[in-house]
Amino acid sequence: MKIAVLPGDGIGTEIIAEAVKVLKVLDLPLEMETAPVGGAAYEAAGHPLPEATLKLAQQADAVLFGAVGDWKYDKLERALRPEQAILGLRKALGLFANFRPAICYEQLTHASSLKPELVAGLDILIIRELTGDIYFGQPRGRRTAVDGHFPGSEEAFDTMRYSRPEIERIAHVAFQAARLRNRKVTSVDKANVLETFQFWKDVVTEVHAQYPDVELEHMYVDNAAMQLVKAPKKFDVVVTGNMFGDILSDEAAMLTGSIGMLPSASLDKNNKGLYEPSHGSAPDIAGKGIANPLATILSAAMMLKFSLHQPEAAARIEQAVQAVLAQGLRTADIWSEGTQKVSTREMGDAVVAAVKAGTSATATTKTIKS
Repeated sequence: MKIAVLPGDGIGTEIIAEAVKVLKVLDLPLEMETAPVGGAAYEAAGHPLPEATLKLAQQADAVLFGAVGDWKYDKLERALRPEQAILGLRKALGLFANFRPAICYEQLTHASSLKPELVAGLDILIIRELTGDIYFGQPRGRRTAVDGHFPGSEEAFDTMRYSRPEIERIAHVAFQAARLRNRKVTSVDKANVLETFQFWKDVVTEVHAQYPDVELEHMYVDNAAMQLVKAPKKFDVVVTGNMFGDILSDEAAMLTGSIGMLPSASLDKNNKGLYEPSHGSAPDIAGKGIANPLATILSAAMMLKFSLHQPEAAARIEQAVQAVLAQGLRTADIWSEGTQKVSTREMGDAVVAAVKAGTSATATTKTIKS
């Protein structure tokens, strides 16, 4: 099983190192090859996604990705900025379904920004469509306005668009995922304002007819943002477009205690995927050894489950994460009085030790549902 390991920039190198360390103690036939991506690749090869890195990702069975980006690259032309690497990989690999589970572990209920009773037992799966929407829609660019409130002035524009097949396939993914969970899908749109999302709502409703055993509700994105902090446990599977999913999943991350706890998987039609933490490269804390590696380690567990077909190994990692949290070990982002603050490396070492020992938390283990 070949894994393309792409650490990237900022804290990406630190958190990937810990995930790789965990994978190496599983006694699985894993071949891991590392390549530069993002700003690191621009420095080495003049492009954020060099041909050699892309080829490695295409040939591998799965991609383990860190993070890309740094403020020092902000003045580069857009095509050369580090963030173009992840967009390029999604497009080249045909990754269209982004799974972002937001789980509040029992030991972290007090780390959440909400009251413990609102987040205790929280388990939401946000499914974000990755190939359409305003991120990829054409035309886009800058021009002189010919109409609007200020004709003749400079303006920038992007195009929001979705095709029927794009919406149908992500809807099928959401309904099928819900069948393995609590059989409820919330489709998030802005159909009252945007024609694109009226179309989204119509197509999702049509696909739902094939899943009569799954409940479907439609919710405007502004209401969904409010409900996530008002009554988050009312959600099971949330399916939405590229931009709304990007925003809502980061909001949901804070319900879990920290975005450092949120893993993700981006999958193609055959479940080959790219796995990365939902947080960014955090250049302000890079090299300080304080980043939380657990989202990356849990992303590696998702990789084992979805793309490498090793559910038992994935469960061992998830149980090990539960164990170290039960031991009271915390990186700075989830630390609170009465717990032990540890470094990035120390947290990784603790997970390795728990995997080796086969230790599981005394609390009920919560595994990320497929």
